[in-house]
Amino acid sequence: MEQQDKKTLIKAMIFPILFVLILLVVEIIITVANLDPSDFGIKPLSANGLLGILSAPLIHSGFKHLISNCVPLLILGTGLFYFYKDIAYKVFFASYFLVGILIWLMARGPAAHIGASGIVYSLIAFHLVSALLRRRKDLAAYSLIVIFLYGSFIWGFFPEFFPDTNISWQGHLSGVMVGMILGFYFKDKGPQHETYIWEEDEDEDNENDISISDAKPDTKSDTKPVDDADRRDSIL
Repeated sequence: MEQQDKKTLIKAMIFPILFVLILLVVEIIITVANLDPSDFGIKPLSANGLLGILSAPLIHSGFKHLISNCVPLLILGTGLFYFYKDIAYKVFFASYFLVGILIWLMARGPAAHIGASGIVYSLIAFHLVSALLRRRKDLAAYSLIVIFLYGSFIWGFFPEFFPDTNISWQGHLSGVMVGMILGFYFKDKGPQHETYIWEEDEDEDNENDISISDAKPDTKSDTKPVDDADRRDSIL
């Protein structure tokens, strides 16, 4: 890795690390103060649950829950700020708030939804959709890494596979929906499809061929004078 790439990678890691540190501090405060995490969650279609749209991604049910989200946040967040630095903040905070809004609208029941897994699912979907739309080798390679690491994320839509865990499948589904929408919305911003040199050379060669063809005299043309009738037919 070149020196410039190392600097870019280090810069890309700054915000994800800071965000994870905030999550850690919040979890320590909740644990030490013996607070109920559900008080800060998203309560669907409830006026007092609207605050959860802001607070829920910062709240977790314990350090095990926190760590399960921190690792993918670091990896996916670093990839976001490395490859999409021009739109990274927009994608991240759009994921943060839009996922919460969808959960508030879509979920049902009295349960409060907490955790940053909605953001994780949104970033996974964004990376995969963006790689498909932009057709770049580096993004395709990174998306394969994402699939390898988090291909099992699909099971997060089926809480029956985790009977002893309260999983917000609505949060996961909302995350995927938001990530896909953002992938299409920002498809013309950030890194674009690569234009290879051989493609440009081929276009130039075609232009040269056309110029040569146009400039070449037609030695086989009939030089016989054209009468008025023939001239009228040619114009028509």
